[in-house]
Amino acid sequence: MSNKSIDRRGLMLVISSPSGAGKTSLSRKLMEEFDDVVLSVSATTRDPRPNEEEGTDYYFKSRETFQQMIAEGAFLEWAHVFDRFYGTPRADTEAKLDAGQDVIFDVDWQGADALHDQMPNDVVSVFVLPPSIEALRDRLAKRPGSTPENVDRRMADAEKEIRHWRRYDYCIVNDDFDAAYSQLRRILLTERMKRLRQRRLEPLVRGLLGEG
Repeated sequence: MSNKSIDRRGLMLVISSPSGAGKTSLSRKLMEEFDDVVLSVSATTRDPRPNEEEGTDYYFKSRETFQQMIAEGAFLEWAHVFDRFYGTPRADTEAKLDAGQDVIFDVDWQGADALHDQMPNDVVSVFVLPPSIEALRDRLAKRPGSTPENVDRRMADAEKEIRHWRRYDYCIVNDDFDAAYSQLRRILLTERMKRLRQRRLEPLVRGLLGEG
């Protein structure tokens, strides 16, 4: 499903949640339904893994190129994690928005704040909450390869993430996946209709008012 009949600017859909709350599954379903919803592609200084493709999985950059891009203000946000750099290229995002595509960002609250600071009129932020701490722990424990140690670590990280839920425009409680997806879908469709994103309105109104 797409929205190609409407001349609109795309939006930046920032989705955050503690690990195990369901943001990845919700994002994937949204992209399956809407062919004009795409995942943001980050730049990184790490080496490509087998089967990873340039421009699809990441934009692979040398450390020198990445640091030059930082100096030039080429990133909407960037981070240095475990001796590697990751960042969101500004030009790539703006090109997608101009083409009427909605771009999903899977970032934490700090990344969400950085994106909002750079492009406040384009960002729509959603925080996905688990129905309870017990349900979240159970989901994490059932993941393949999970251990009590990494579950405890992820639960500690989850508490830190959840404390920032008020920073977001919307919050969804993922108790029932279909219901949570229905809410996310409604958020997307509503935000697409905001006046600032409707590029056809300015010339239409000028015509209605006889202003040429």
